[in-house]
Amino acid sequence: MSVPLQYSIHGKRSSEIVGSVEDAIRDGRLQPGAALPPVRALALELGVSPATVAAAYRALSARGLASGHGRRGTQVSARPPLMTPPAAAVAAHLRNVADGNPDPARLPRLQAVLARCGARVRLYGEARNREDLLDAARAQFESDGIAAGSLAVVGGALDGIERVLQSHLRAGDRIAVEDPGYTGVLDMVGALGLHAQPVAIDDSGPLPESLAAALASGVRAVVVTPRAQNPRGSALDAKRVAALRPILEAYPQVLVVEDDHAGPVAGVPALTLTDARRSHWAVIRSVCKSLGPDLRLAALAGDPTTVARVEGRQHVGTGWVSHVVQELVARLWSDRATRARL
Repeated sequence: MSVPLQYSIHGKRSSEIVGSVEDAIRDGRLQPGAALPPVRALALELGVSPATVAAAYRALSARGLASGHGRRGTQVSARPPLMTPPAAAVAAHLRNVADGNPDPARLPRLQAVLARCGARVRLYGEARNREDLLDAARAQFESDGIAAGSLAVVGGALDGIERVLQSHLRAGDRIAVEDPGYTGVLDMVGALGLHAQPVAIDDSGPLPESLAAALASGVRAVVVTPRAQNPRGSALDAKRVAALRPILEAYPQVLVVEDDHAGPVAGVPALTLTDARRSHWAVIRSVCKSLGPDLRLAALAGDPTTVARVEGRQHVGTGWVSHVVQELVARLWSDRATRARL
């Protein structure tokens, strides 16, 4: 059923129609999954041309607020990228594992390490990244067989994934994602206006036949969680890696992004589907699960072009990840007590 127009949608220009739909989503009058009126019906109701409504719907889709479903019409996205009314609180007798929070009791203690951090003021024009942090990240990646000739420092796993996807893809491109997959990644895919192609998984990661079908359908990128997959907990094993690599090698121009969000606390060794011979790839290793969610930092290894594009976009935006955070992470990685705790 279409939404009541008098409560939700108005405007004479496409931008006004988009704004009214956005307002209705944000304040809860339009719920996720709600059907939007057919183009011609809304055009007649508003007294505008169908082209104006079609342009508004395209803009909504490009921003991830709505999606087209062929004969089923256009619907509000299941998880639109807006701050919407909060969901019901989790019952007191339940433990919320959907948010991915680590157990605070298991995180490293920061007080002693913070006391050893320097207080030197850093200024514009200095190096974006600390060499000791890059050296430590490079050693970690290379010990796991991941090429680390090109590195960037980003503000967490999702920040890195978003920057990599934006560096290669455009709204309307198709991307292979795990099914079931992490809602944060799925929300981002929608917000970027990308079209998700589901890839079935089991306890060892993506199923070869499902990934092959997605690649054959023309996806331009693949996002994989190599271990600690959310929500299933899947982790690549040697047998699955051996089955998936030849499939990916048949599509050398497809971007491969690995979200190693749990890093050293994933509970299994790191395995990768990428290597330095691939045209476009990135492995993103966050510290938010192992050291604490407030340490918004992840190391990103990738091909030189991808890393250069990520750093270039970062340069004209946030500039760099705080050197206070960089130093803290570098010291934690070198701290004997922290290594023992991890």
